[in-house]
Formats: sequence, C-alpha cells, structure tokens
Amino acid sequence: MSEHIVKAFGEQLDALSSSIAQMGGVAEAQLAEAVDAIARRDSALAERVIAVDPRIDQLQQTLEDQGLKLLALRQPMAVDLRNTLAAIKIASELERIGDLAKNIGKRALVLNREPPIRLAQSLGRMGRAALAQLKQVLDAFSDRDAAGAEAVWRNDGEIDEIYNSLFRELLTYMMEDPRTISLCTHLLFVAKNIERSGDHATNIAEVVFHMVTGGRLASERPKADVTSSTNVPFDRTK
Repeated sequence: MSEHIVKAFGEQLDALSSSIAQMGGVAEAQLAEAVDAIARRDSALAERVIAVDPRIDQLQQTLEDQGLKLLALRQPMAVDLRNTLAAIKIASELERIGDLAKNIGKRALVLNREPPIRLAQSLGRMGRAALAQLKQVLDAFSDRDAAGAEAVWRNDGEIDEIYNSLFRELLTYMMEDPRTISLCTHLLFVAKNIERSGDHATNIAEVVFHMVTGGRLASERPKADVTSSTNVPFDRTK
C-alpha cells in the first residue's frame, strides 16, 4: 500500500474519531441542559434542548455515512475495522442519549407549569452521575483507555441505586397525596430517561473496551435497577 493511501486512510480514521468527539460534546451538553432545565425550572432552556435534537440526528447520519464509506472503500482489518465499527455503534448510542435529553426537555415544560416539588431536586444528583459516566466514557474513547471504559461499565449500578431510591420516594409521595400523581408520573419518566442515558453510556463502554482490546466484557453487566419488582403496599381496608 502506497504512502499516499496509508496517509489518506489514517486521515479518514482520524476524521471518524473527531466526529465522535463532536457528537459526544453535543450530546453531553444537551443532557446537561435538560437536567438543568428541570432543576432550575427553566422553560427557555428546555426549549433549546428540544430544538438541538435535529443536529444530533444529522451528526449521527453524517458519521454513519463516513464509516460505511470507509468500510466499502478501504476494507479495514483488525484494529482499524474495530475502530470503524465502534464509531458507527457509538454514534447510534449518542443519538439515543440525545433523544432521551429531548424527552426530558419536553417533560420539563410540563413540570415547570406546576408548583415545585422537593423531589425534583433529587434528579440533579442522578443527572450529575449520568453526565459523569458519559464524560468518562467519551474520554475513554478518545484516549483508547480500556480500563476507563471498564470502570464506567462497573459503575452503572450507582445510577440504578439513585433511581431505585427516587422511584420509592415518588411512589410514597403519590400514595400520601393523590393530587401529585400526575406531577410525580412526569418525574418518574424523567428519572427513567436519565437512568437510560446511563445505560447507553455503559453500552458505549462495552464498545470502547472491545475496540481497544479485541475482547469483551462479561455478558452480565452489574445492574441494580429493582423497580420492575418493587411492590407497592396497598391498604384494602380503606
């Protein structure tokens, strides 16, 4: 392979990495602003989060086109193939995080029209944990850091634990005051969207680990979300 072809190939791979960094930065900012829109009751910020979503979609489409073109024309092998496929997979995960941030923004518009509720502040801690996971895994991709990616994968349970606690609090709140059911339902959806963002960051961690090492993390990721089996006490005598 001539020096010119090798150089061009390297530039295309670098362009893919740069595109992931750009898309990751947009997704990270969108999620951060979505959480802030809830915590600060800022409807203008929520509108901005919603409005930026088409940009994430376009970045994902552009990056996928770049990756597929590189696969078709260069037929990369070994680590170059893993880098290319990883970029395509990560772009898809980032696009989903963008969708979840948009959903949070939509919920914020509804919540901001209602009286403030104390538990809305608990979402801030959960949001910060999800953002930390996303930032760490994007850094792991940029640095080709398998250990950093594995750390993100192993720490996913922290977000689940916060979600479990908030889920139980919101159920209790609704049972004590049925007038809050609509408001708390929106908060539950927000919490679930944040928790899902953490899951997508963990998916990216698995992709990065494989990209760097060629191996795979254990098939069963540490999970601590127990809300699907949470029982709600109900007094039938009332």
